[in-house]
Amino acid sequence: MSDSRHTTADDVYFVTLTVSGWIDLFSRDTYKKILVQNLEHCQKHESLEIFSYVIMTNHLHMLTRRMDNDLNELLGRFKGFTSKEMLKEIQENPKESRKEWLLHQFKFFAQKNAQYSKYHLWQNKNYPTQIYSPEVFMQKMNYIHQNPVRAGMVTDPAHYIYSSACPDSPLEMNRW
Repeated sequence: MSDSRHTTADDVYFVTLTVSGWIDLFSRDTYKKILVQNLEHCQKHESLEIFSYVIMTNHLHMLTRRMDNDLNELLGRFKGFTSKEMLKEIQENPKESRKEWLLHQFKFFAQKNAQYSKYHLWQNKNYPTQIYSPEVFMQKMNYIHQNPVRAGMVTDPAHYIYSSACPDSPLEMNRW
């Protein structure tokens, strides 16, 4: 279930998607690539515009909007689809040394909520915060870009590939 905060079409939101239990799933590129591929799909086929983003080890931040449709509805489908893709990757990848532990954790989180049958990869809430001004937009964008610096992963935001601050970022950005 998505966050109870309502989103309106065409408005820009700061959104955070977080892995259940803040598990560092995205410490592996294979899972980050699943996110990127699915975000690209949403950009091409679901009217999703992304203005800024960062994929950290256990969460994703975005400044985004969905033209002509509800953003929360799309985020719910995005989380459902990526959850299935990542769980499949966990189960089938012989190089995933954390397989049993990850599946055990996601099973534990599923047991806390009857809505989930076997595994629960994403936290329920998206925390959409509407952006009302260029100043708030810039504040949130700087927050997003500084995430890998604050985490000690890079010293310059432009050096973190899974961020819109990087010139070689795999996602195409929109302008606001």
